[in-house]
Amino acid sequence: MTKIEVLTDRARWQHACERRRVGHYAAAGYPAAAVDRLLDEERGRMADWTVAEITAAGDCVGFVAVAVREDNGAPTGLVGDLWVSPEHAGAGHERAARDWAEEFCRAAGAVRIAVRIFGGTGPFADYGLRSQGRIRTLTEPAVVPGVTARRMTPDEYPHWLATEQEGYVAGLLRAGGLREVEARAKSDADYGRLLPDGLNTANTSILVLEHEGRPVGSGWLRHDHLPGVTYGYGVRIDPGARGRGLGRAAIAAGEAATLAAGDAALTFTVWEGNTVAMNLYTAAGYRVAHEYRSKDLAH
Repeated sequence: MTKIEVLTDRARWQHACERRRVGHYAAAGYPAAAVDRLLDEERGRMADWTVAEITAAGDCVGFVAVAVREDNGAPTGLVGDLWVSPEHAGAGHERAARDWAEEFCRAAGAVRIAVRIFGGTGPFADYGLRSQGRIRTLTEPAVVPGVTARRMTPDEYPHWLATEQEGYVAGLLRAGGLREVEARAKSDADYGRLLPDGLNTANTSILVLEHEGRPVGSGWLRHDHLPGVTYGYGVRIDPGARGRGLGRAAIAAGEAATLAAGDAALTFTVWEGNTVAMNLYTAAGYRVAHEYRSKDLAH
């Protein structure tokens, strides 16, 4: 029988969890300095996690860690860690720990629960996919003819920014939890933080992608997002230019800009339902570094 009891001394769990995180990030392809930064950030988030030991027949077989936080105005549970030792895997302990985590978060008032998964869905296969983090280590610029990239001009920037923000607001409204006025306020705040100096924002490339001399899309990249890693906020082909096989060439333009900035890896977030982008990134060699999944909690 599986038993789950909250720990007062978390040292043994934290050491093991950090070791596993380092292994996940390194296997995904993050440079060593980026792994160190990610681990430091994780330690900060772990402070308010409730950690429980999973036991069977008096032996420790794993750990589960949970927290409840506000997400877009709604209390949301987070499964920060759920690990069962390989020799005890598949005996039902994972599902028992998941059920305990859901009940813990439900009792704390959470209306949904989320988890970040590193490799394999395990007991969370029935949670809805929300996003994937994709990453590729770069050694040399990919050569894909068809699309060239140039810096966006000041005249082009206002229209691009307005289009980006409208798309962001629409995404926030689809996710639920915010009224339109709140979504627009969040959009203004987030873009003001990410692009305080517009086109001149440090470590930022905002590109116009061209095909046969005509604009067909845009790219927005944040260099040194992590040490040696560029984050792609978006590399997009305009709707009227889609279906011509330009997506891979657009990614290649982002990779060239990444290498030119001195970074060695490029990472993107791919949102739920965007199977075209997921398939494109897979074909281009981008690994799934992690997935976010969630489900609503009945009360």
